[in-house]
Amino acid sequence: MVSRYAGKRVTVMGLGLFGGGAGAARFFAQEGARVTVTDAKGAEGLEPSLKALAGLPLELHLGGHEERDFREADLIVANPAVKPESPYLQAARDAGAEVKTEVSVFAELCPARMVGVTGSNGKSTTTALAGAMIKSSGIRTWVGGNIGGSLLERLDEMGRDDVAVVELSSFQLPYLGEIGKSPHVGVLTNLSPNHLDRHGTMEAYAEAKSHIFRHQEEGDFAVLGWSLGGRDWWSGLTAGKVLGFGLSRGNGDGAWLEGGELWLGRGGEGKSFARVDDVGLVGEHNLENVLAGACAAWAVGADPGRFAEALRGFKPLEHRLELVRSLNGVDYYNDSIATTPESAIAGLRSFPGRRIVLIAGGYDKGLEFSALAKEVAERAAGVITLGATAEKLEAAIAGASPPTTLEVKRARDLAEAVNRAREMAGEGAVVLLSPACASYDMFRNFAERGNAFRETVLALQ
Repeated sequence: MVSRYAGKRVTVMGLGLFGGGAGAARFFAQEGARVTVTDAKGAEGLEPSLKALAGLPLELHLGGHEERDFREADLIVANPAVKPESPYLQAARDAGAEVKTEVSVFAELCPARMVGVTGSNGKSTTTALAGAMIKSSGIRTWVGGNIGGSLLERLDEMGRDDVAVVELSSFQLPYLGEIGKSPHVGVLTNLSPNHLDRHGTMEAYAEAKSHIFRHQEEGDFAVLGWSLGGRDWWSGLTAGKVLGFGLSRGNGDGAWLEGGELWLGRGGEGKSFARVDDVGLVGEHNLENVLAGACAAWAVGADPGRFAEALRGFKPLEHRLELVRSLNGVDYYNDSIATTPESAIAGLRSFPGRRIVLIAGGYDKGLEFSALAKEVAERAAGVITLGATAEKLEAAIAGASPPTTLEVKRARDLAEAVNRAREMAGEGAVVLLSPACASYDMFRNFAERGNAFRETVLALQ
């Protein structure tokens, strides 16, 4: 079969480091397209992705963009981090080029049933959990998207009975709206303020997320938390069936927690599919992630009787409440993925009754810290602040009600933060990196920050 992209001029804008850009470039090059990869960064910041492109017939334009790469292209595959109003993307549109993302290209071509997972927190873990539970029933399962790695190159291996579980961000979902496509099963884990530096308002942020359901058809499924604010609005977006989830049972079919067990039910009847003890993840928020993932797996026909086995074998993802080590009675947890106050609050709530020293702070996305400050005052024994938001965090904690006298110190960098936290912790404590902020003021991404934390902690004597 001749590829629909053979001979087409494709520009991949933003190579990045999480696999999507490299996967798109490889896919289009193998499809016979004339591929140009352009990135504002130079080669020294893109080594892993460049290594993945070695030997492919494509052009690399690094260290800046050239307008002709956009004006002369048939298709632009934009990194989701590129703002839609980029003058380069506008130049491409003005010249008649299509503008898509790696995920929207995949969604157009994917022959398998697609499960899409989005939300402000818990997307990656829920994506991985859903994939594990679906796979436990012997259904061939593919996991990718914003969680890392591209599925484009695996399209030829996929069949109609397979399931592709794809994490989708608010930057990616509007591109699905442009092609009028939503996943067969859409999951919204939760919604709280995030990426307001990009979207501007919560309304615009919710609108971007809404494409997870807006284009669903009869026979599709929307998975929504029973406690989700504005749930009626969200459920009104889909033409499919709504499934609910939560730590207590709500109205309708779905998954819930009851008596130390996890349940699935429809029509007023339910059945336990696992015990809480089967879940090797810390925190009630992760139980909600399991419940949401179970709904998605159930919706594509996976057998709930196999879910407990999948959960017992499931390991926490990197940088998501990941236990790095225990040293002198202190547990060090890497929760670098916690880039919002709400996700840091979930981290704090994961260790009831334990002394917690929190490391927090980073790039300022314009988020409010008052709710986090209240939680810190109630649950933390000490806080180490760092990064661009250090002063803002300290002011929020100082203004918490009721007032708190917990110890707050500032560190110049992450290594100093770890050492200050160690001095503050004491035996039996938890040192928790849960920054509540993005990493861009000090690191390239949350993964680099988490790796730096891990390396520092493992080096402690």
